Amino acid sequence: MTRECSGDGDGRLREARVILTLLRSWNLHEIETPGGSRSPVVVHSEDEARAVLIGLEPGQRMGDHQVHERSWVLVLDGRVRIESGGETLEAGAGWLVRFDTAERRSISSDDGARILLLLAPWPGEGHFQPQEG
Repeated sequence: MTRECSGDGDGRLREARVILTLLRSWNLHEIETPGGSRSPVVVHSEDEARAVLIGLEPGQRMGDHQVHERSWVLVLDGRVRIESGGETLEAGAGWLVRFDTAERRSISSDDGARILLLLAPWPGEGHFQPQEG
């Protein structure tokens, strides 16, 4: 995919197009998240990381949980309440919060919000249990 870029004609525009054709990008505001947290959307998943877009409907809560990966939560729209380790953070759009592996947390929104959850590395050690034979 080639994106239009502006340039001043000195040759840099051609180089920018080459770089952008290798770039993977998503407009997260255009991706729907029907059903709130019950229908997360995996935006990208490879060995290095997984990106999951989650919509929280008004009053919806991702109860106390933990994951096997280091994780980051980016608030895209709305406001969320994040509780972890006895602390509470009220966070609006633009806040980025990092959690260690297996760190417990809950995330809720009174008025609705959209968050991007980044998990790395994917999958973390112990995420998938070996199949019993």
